[in-house]
Amino acid sequence: MTILNHKIDFAVVFSVSKANPNGDPLNGNRPRQNYDGLGEISDVALKRKIRNRLQDMGESIFVQSNDRNTDNYKSLKERAEANTALAKIMKAKDGSSEDFAQLACEQWMDVRSFGQVFAFKGGADKGVSVGVRGPVSIHTATSVDPIDITSMQITKSVNSEPGDKKGSDTMGMKHRVDFGVYVFKGSINTQLAEKTRFTIEDAEKLKLALITLFENDASSARPDGSMEVVKVYWWEHQSKLGQYSSAKVHRSIEVQSNKEEPRSFEDYTITLHELEGLKVEVLDGQ
Repeated sequence: MTILNHKIDFAVVFSVSKANPNGDPLNGNRPRQNYDGLGEISDVALKRKIRNRLQDMGESIFVQSNDRNTDNYKSLKERAEANTALAKIMKAKDGSSEDFAQLACEQWMDVRSFGQVFAFKGGADKGVSVGVRGPVSIHTATSVDPIDITSMQITKSVNSEPGDKKGSDTMGMKHRVDFGVYVFKGSINTQLAEKTRFTIEDAEKLKLALITLFENDASSARPDGSMEVVKVYWWEHQSKLGQYSSAKVHRSIEVQSNKEEPRSFEDYTITLHELEGLKVEVLDGQ
């Protein structure tokens, strides 16, 4: 497989309808907002969704969520120690951090994509502390316009514990974004790709994960169909450093509402400013 030898930039435009795309645990799990009222989704949440999609595609993933665990390991340390070569380095007094990082990148796609900090206590051993910088960087997703958040009170009217009498109803709150269009952007750095052995084939898999980002991602807060990838923009440069900076490439796409109170994606206009010598692949979400 060929190591990625040219810079890639990308942007994803998606819609949210009556869903909580990313709750803030420090604010009663309300959808995240910045001080301008714009909705936000953290880069960590986006990477979680990408990992899940790659896992659905059969890729080996190191940072698995508990509800998607496929190998029955209960911690990252157990998953790392299950690799015989990594376990040997972890136990060796003079184990090589470079060898550890190389083996981890070969084993898990998310490590060679996003990087990973391996920091495990050693007990009788020396432990391990290895950092891997990944070539794929992702920005926080931000809504095009300020979002309206609807909150509703809910009750639980069943007993959690056995007893003679029915317990009192438990009150709670659910929050949702009525409608919003969000955009997030990212890049793939070739210098870091060479270090982690991130390949052109890996980039194609990442592209597919972005197109299908919200498939198999349903929950009570995000019902099926409430979040939809509308467009993916994929720029492939002709050199390692790229013809343009990532900032200039990302600025070449503008998403604006054409109504005072947009209620569907049709109420938005996407303008793409072409950059000379740089082709862009525009893909519809699935």
